[in-house]
Amino acid sequence: MDPATLPVGARVKYYRRKNGNRSQAAVAGLCGITERYLQQIEAGTKVPSARVLSRLAAELGVPVAALLADEPVVCPTAPLTAAPAVARALMGCGPPRNDEPPDAAELRERVGEAWGIWQSSRTRFTEAAEILPDLITEVELAVRAHRTGNDAAARREVLRVAADLYGLLRSYCRRAGRLDLSLMVADRAIRAAESADDPVRIAAAQWNLGHVLLSHDEPGAVDEAKDVALSAVAQLRQAPVTIASKAVEGALELVAVVSDARRHRWWEARQRLEQHAAPLARQVGEGNVQWTVFGPTNVEMHAMSIEMLAGEAVEGLRVADQIDTSRLPSRERQFTFGLELARCHDLRREDAAVLVHLLDLEEIAPEDLVRSALARSMILDLQKRVRPTFRRQVTDLTQRLQLV
Repeated sequence: MDPATLPVGARVKYYRRKNGNRSQAAVAGLCGITERYLQQIEAGTKVPSARVLSRLAAELGVPVAALLADEPVVCPTAPLTAAPAVARALMGCGPPRNDEPPDAAELRERVGEAWGIWQSSRTRFTEAAEILPDLITEVELAVRAHRTGNDAAARREVLRVAADLYGLLRSYCRRAGRLDLSLMVADRAIRAAESADDPVRIAAAQWNLGHVLLSHDEPGAVDEAKDVALSAVAQLRQAPVTIASKAVEGALELVAVVSDARRHRWWEARQRLEQHAAPLARQVGEGNVQWTVFGPTNVEMHAMSIEMLAGEAVEGLRVADQIDTSRLPSRERQFTFGLELARCHDLRREDAAVLVHLLDLEEIAPEDLVRSALARSMILDLQKRVRPTFRRQVTDLTQRLQLV
């Protein structure tokens, strides 16, 4: 039987039997769900949430991608927007390495450089695709090498580096449209951070998972993102209070804010932003702890985002006028702000302003623009209704982005 041809529930059943032939009751209990729920999942009458799917994959001893992907797990075919070598490395199908892994200090420097590229480069997808495969292979080689070693400090540092790398990969895979791989690396980040016993990184890994869930279309995923974030906040508050812990707490609060806004709970989103996220931002100031870019500017950007999602374009534009993103360390956050600003003008059918912002986004992050569903939608709608004065510019933009 080829599991790649099976639906999700049938794949769960296949791997449950293949990997130990355990009972439904045993697997369900270890995953924190009822036996009846697992029966319904396997029968195809219930769709598991992302978190339940992650628990099932871990308990069955397979990657999450094995339960989701359309291809077999062995050396999968890469998607259209993610580099094949990145996908292969994550699935353990990269070139074999027999040499000694680099030490933790070298790996930490390389992961930091990779994060710098990812947050600041105009061509971040292209550059990341070139450096990530080898980095994945070497970090995972180092983790395996230290797993049975006697140097506890070195093992902990390597696990911290792994958690940081998986955080980057969560963002890369999500932006590349591979939510299956994004969920998998988010789970790996959590496990690495927990093994390192690092409270701030554990919370940051939960923040990563929250963003994956916010991207899922499945029912309940957005609700679950808030649950994950607030559970992580409660856990983080049991650790020693530092600027770093407060910054990551604030980032988690923003996940909950977005969850409320995505469910059209505008009042709750605004209230949480004002009462929870904003005070934390004032305490920690501008920063980039664990690459969350949390600070007052990011909070203001979320205030504008709420109004954009609520269709309150005028209020969104008013809030946007007070925001300066030029000093943000993340080009991605600058891009998101510009995209939502364009959307506010789009809601008001201010086509000239929409075009100006889209052209600005092409300059800021062309590879992000071509991957953005919202940007593509706005550009195609603009092409249908734009005045003749701007038609050539819009047509040229659609051609550069290969939308026609």
